[in-house]
Amino acid sequence: MRTVSFLVFAVATLAAEIPQGAHVLLRMENSITTRTAKDGDFVYLRTGTPISVAGSIVLPVGSYVQGVVTNARRSGRVKGRAELAIRLETITFPNGPVYKFSPKLASVDSPGTEEQKVVGNENAIEAGPTVGRDAARIAILAGYGAATGAIVDRTVSGAGIGAGAGSAVGLATVLLTRGREVELRQGTSLDVVFDRPVTLE
Repeated sequence: MRTVSFLVFAVATLAAEIPQGAHVLLRMENSITTRTAKDGDFVYLRTGTPISVAGSIVLPVGSYVQGVVTNARRSGRVKGRAELAIRLETITFPNGPVYKFSPKLASVDSPGTEEQKVVGNENAIEAGPTVGRDAARIAILAGYGAATGAIVDRTVSGAGIGAGAGSAVGLATVLLTRGREVELRQGTSLDVVFDRPVTLE
């Protein structure tokens, strides 16, 4: 019975096509970050949802997907957000066939990493901004400076001088610290869309 089911699936697969516009959810099998990634690094994923056509599954859950990093740019210290671009290249079905494909990234859902998003048409994922974090860091250091100045000088002017010094230190710290990096951790979900049909022969 199992052999018959496998043959039915194989025949259906051979006669099928993944249509243009189809979406599939992929999940990262390995982790990658712009801190260490470089062009040419491999990316491994697995399908988390199936694709069905006319009631038949043409792309089953658990199919393996391999891609490659085409651009890895770290976040700058003063400006420039981190960016990671990947090209998906092959998909391997559980029963063995391997197909070339090149779907486009539609969105990324990466819990624990703030505001990462897909940008442009080159399958690039950009890190979120650090404005709020930087402002908070400056405010905290300014507060420490004000408290220290008031304790040492015991005057309002001492607190003001301390706050100014703390703000300066905070600003310097922000300028010397890189912004957020792009992180695709194991289990991260990527929604991809087929911008052209893939014939499964």
